[in-house]
Amino acid sequence: MFEIKDLNKYFADKHAVNDLNMTIKPGEVMGLIGQNGAGKTTTFRMILDFIPMSSGSITWNGQPISPTEKQRIGFLPEERGLYQKWTIEEQVLYFAELHGMKRGDAKSALRDWMTRLEVVGKPEDKVQKLSKGNAQKIQLIGTVIFEPDFLILDEPFTGLDPVNTEIMMNEIRRLKKNGASIIFSSHNMAGVEKLSDSLTMLKNGSTVLAGSTNEIRESFGRTEIYLEAEIADEALFNVDGVLSIEADGMGRRIHIADPEVGKAIFALVSAKGYVPVFAQQAPTLDDIFRREVVGGEN
Repeated sequence: MFEIKDLNKYFADKHAVNDLNMTIKPGEVMGLIGQNGAGKTTTFRMILDFIPMSSGSITWNGQPISPTEKQRIGFLPEERGLYQKWTIEEQVLYFAELHGMKRGDAKSALRDWMTRLEVVGKPEDKVQKLSKGNAQKIQLIGTVIFEPDFLILDEPFTGLDPVNTEIMMNEIRRLKKNGASIIFSSHNMAGVEKLSDSLTMLKNGSTVLAGSTNEIRESFGRTEIYLEAEIADEALFNVDGVLSIEADGMGRRIHIADPEVGKAIFALVSAKGYVPVFAQQAPTLDDIFRREVVGGEN
């Protein structure tokens, strides 16, 4: 089990990380979210001992992370770094051997990984010939080919289209199923919601929210309704407690002051019978992020 207790980091008079606490068990995924500069990357660098902590503790199975255990950590940095003139095989085997993997095993595993991630190219191709998306996949392969016990992913989906994002997510789910502890940061709130068992939300280095992803959403109440029905916005606004209405695909999203308001809206829209879609839900993680971190109304 990976654990952070009362972690702090100061850069001169800037308090970059403020009393951070988190626990990640084997087979769990933690989403670490916040605006740029919130302390996410700084936290990753302290975990990896790239920079020293100011105070607190970082432990794995109750002990400081040893050099041997560091070899079992996979890290995908936000700043991508591949040697452009090397072949894919040379690059990935280099990463694999750094983590103690035998060259022959890595060579065999590489082809399997390239197939699963649908990389366009051959192991013998130069990295510089790869598209941005395929280069990102190769860097992920280099991060996980040795099947890490603990995985740190800093903005792993940046620049990927929806299809390739889902391919990457599936591999993260597979690593989770195999028992890896995973922590990742992303500005893709939908992706965080899909992958994370728990999350920690940071603002200016301090924890705003922490806990189970579902429990955090439900704690805000079911104050959002997705509606597809033949009724005018004016009629909906006449219901006391309707805060806002916005178009969303074929329907509308209605934000309400209290979950009980949903009963009045349902009674109104169903008065004439059939309603194609009425779904009362907790706010999305994106809505919560905007409310708690960005400071928006929703």
